[in-house]
Amino acid sequence: MPKFLTTTGVSFKLEEIIKSADEKLILISPFLKINERIRELIEDKNRIKINTEVIYGKNELQPDENNWLRNLDYVRTGFCKNLHAKCYLNEKEALVTSMNLYEFSQQNNNEMGIYVSKETDPELYDAINEEAKRLFRISEEVKVTVEKVARKDDKKENSKKNKSSDSGFCIRCENKIKLDPLHPYCKDCFMTWSKYGNEDYQENVCHVCGIETKSSKLKPICYNCYKKYKGKLDLPL
Repeated sequence: MPKFLTTTGVSFKLEEIIKSADEKLILISPFLKINERIRELIEDKNRIKINTEVIYGKNELQPDENNWLRNLDYVRTGFCKNLHAKCYLNEKEALVTSMNLYEFSQQNNNEMGIYVSKETDPELYDAINEEAKRLFRISEEVKVTVEKVARKDDKKENSKKNKSSDSGFCIRCENKIKLDPLHPYCKDCFMTWSKYGNEDYQENVCHVCGIETKSSKLKPICYNCYKKYKGKLDLPL
C-alpha cells in the first residue's frame, strides 16, 4: 500500500531511493540546485556506474551545477519544457512529492509525498515508471555545457554521442549501459526479452550511437555504426 509522507519523511525517502538504486535512478524536478548531501549520493551512484537520468524544467543551470555535472559520466540530463512534476525513483521504489530537488525546498518548505514500492504495488509503480520514461523521451537532452542538442527522435547520427568509448545504449529502453553488442540490453530489458528469446524482435535504437533504428538482438547497431565499427567490435553476426 502507498505511504503518505510529510517533510521529514520525504527527505528521508529521497535519500534512500538514491542510496538503494542498483540498476537505475530517475530524478524529476523543475529546479536543480542540489545540496551537498544529495550530491554525494549521486556521485557515489556515478562511481559504481549506475545510470542516472535527471529531468528538469527551469533552464537556469548555474556554473556550479554545470561544472559538477561535467564530471558525471553516467548521468544524462534532459530539459522538459513546462515541467512541474516532482518524482524520484529507482528500479524498486518511487516517490511522488511536492518537493523540488532544490536545497531551499528541503530546508524551509512544508512538503508532502506518496511513497510506492514495486513489490507491494507493482501496477502503480509501473505507471509512475512509464510516465517518468515518457518525460525523458520528450525532453531535450542537454550537454553539460548547457547547449541544446537534438531530441531523441532526431535521426541525425550525432544526436546522441557516447560520453566515453566504452558506453552504449540499451536497444529497448535507451538507457546508457556498457558498450557490448553481444549484450545490448540493460538488466531489466534483458529479463523481459528472455521470457520469449526472440533474437529478431524489433527494438528501438542503435546500441552504439543511440539513434532511432530497427535494431534487434541479432542486429543491435545501425548501418552507419556497422560500417564504422565492423572488425573493431564483437558483433552477433
